[in-house]
Amino acid sequence: MPKKKLTGIVVSDKMQKTVVVSVESIKEHPKYKRRYKVHKKYKAHDENGQYKAGDVVVIEETTPISKDKHFKVIQKI
Repeated sequence: MPKKKLTGIVVSDKMQKTVVVSVESIKEHPKYKRRYKVHKKYKAHDENGQYKAGDVVVIEETTPISKDKHFKVIQKI
């Protein structure tokens, strides 16, 4: 099964080796068919601490690194 890759913006880099990435997706209301934006935050592993708040990054799903960290940062866009 291919690993999930998501693109988002780093919103926090205050933790050691971890960044919080906000990913935006578009959903459609089932009844009214109006599209709206949904934001979800993911904690991602950043080994060297090189990504700062405001960076646009690609994160990839991995095996669990900690209790709530299941992604790692692949690259900066």
